[in-house]
Amino acid sequence: MTDSAAPAAPAGNTQAALYDIPLQLLDGSPLTLASFKGQVLLIVNVASRCGLTPQYEGLEALYRQYHGRGLQVLGFPCNDFLGQEPGSAEEIQSFCSTNYGVSFPLFAKLNANSAPRHPLYAALIAAQPQATGGGDLRERLAQKNLLPPHESDITWNFEKFLVGRDGRVLARFAPDVAPGDAQLIAAIEAAL
Repeated sequence: MTDSAAPAAPAGNTQAALYDIPLQLLDGSPLTLASFKGQVLLIVNVASRCGLTPQYEGLEALYRQYHGRGLQVLGFPCNDFLGQEPGSAEEIQSFCSTNYGVSFPLFAKLNANSAPRHPLYAALIAAQPQATGGGDLRERLAQKNLLPPHESDITWNFEKFLVGRDGRVLARFAPDVAPGDAQLIAAIEAAL
């Protein structure tokens, strides 16, 4: 596969671009990542009806463990993968808080792969075109003809991007890298 037709990333400095991209919280309030400058960010595309949805529990545990040291877990609901996040903002909020006690920030639903790809994901992908880690998820998706068209595309729900305190994208982890995975924890610890 080639990336020749992949959506382009925003021009200019990726660090500045990340902080300046307009976003919305799940309740519709406008926000940018500039609100989190100086903190370590774990940006995750999430879904309520995915086999990986139980990762919400691990993400919340990471948030509670490391928030006091400067980690922000940021959840971005996405319906790009077999329609596994069809709910409204209210339904998503209720599901996450009732089932997993999610207290980390959740944002408005966005497109991670589908057109038009949200500028946040264009910038994240441009900074880290390949995910590391994971098990056999890519192979299982390939067998079902569910892999995205470009190698750099988001593979599935719960792909994770780690952003340093300076706004630099440090790492990208495959969806099946669990929140408690030693490689992810080590990267978070190093960034903090």
